[in-house]
Amino acid sequence: KVALSDCSIVLCELEFAVQMSCESCVHAVWSTLQEVPGIRSVEINLAAEQVLVDTTLTSQEVQTLIETTGRRAVLKGMGSTNQVNLGAAVAMMSGASLVQGVVRFLQLSEDRCVIEGVIDSLNPGLHGLHVHEFGDITDSCFSCGDHFNPSGVCHGGPQDAERHVGDLGNVLADEDGRATFRLEDERLKVWDIIGRSLVVDAEEDDLGQGGHLLSKVTGNSGERLACGIIARSAGLFENPKQICACDGVTLWEERDRPLTGPGRKSTSQPSANL
Repeated sequence: KVALSDCSIVLCELEFAVQMSCESCVHAVWSTLQEVPGIRSVEINLAAEQVLVDTTLTSQEVQTLIETTGRRAVLKGMGSTNQVNLGAAVAMMSGASLVQGVVRFLQLSEDRCVIEGVIDSLNPGLHGLHVHEFGDITDSCFSCGDHFNPSGVCHGGPQDAERHVGDLGNVLADEDGRATFRLEDERLKVWDIIGRSLVVDAEEDDLGQGGHLLSKVTGNSGERLACGIIARSAGLFENPKQICACDGVTLWEERDRPLTGPGRKSTSQPSANL
């Protein structure tokens, strides 16, 4: 394990499967990551095709860096640098609009949850992001219920003393409509939100300060653009899957295929569940 640049923000450890076949692959990946601000250390196991990165960057940012070397990479797990697994979750977001994304939650400690993700096809600017009480998307995002608010208090911003637990503030979409973000929250607990939903809104959340009738209820952040059920996901070293026994899709094929439907199935069936 090679120590790189120091980081002042809380670190996550990311586990990637990376297609590597020789030492030159290892050198290419290591050389690409070693001088990047926000990456503290990198460990590469060629035989296992595994790359471990301690970082404050999002998993998408690190994956993009790895893939600039020409090697494909897949995130297999997230955890704390002390490798104590307190829980991880993921929400695959979509809706009636073209907006879609993937947002991950990692419980680093009893009082710190990291939320990181990428959401595409947003209008440039700020968009409210909230955990909602129900994991129900039968009626698109309308059936997700209200913000997750077990204490029954008014809406607010992430740093406010009074706020819904599900109030995560705003994410910023760039001129291409992509929001890439990493948030840290002291109230959200992964074990409380699995089975609920995550919603991104059309407008900026006023954090309860806008003076509008909805400010203390929803942040007056407009319609719900996309949502996803928050499901448990793999922590570090908890995802050994290389091929799906049910449809023959390999680890490398899976990222280029839909989660379900006729475009999902492999042309050849697996001989074993590896």
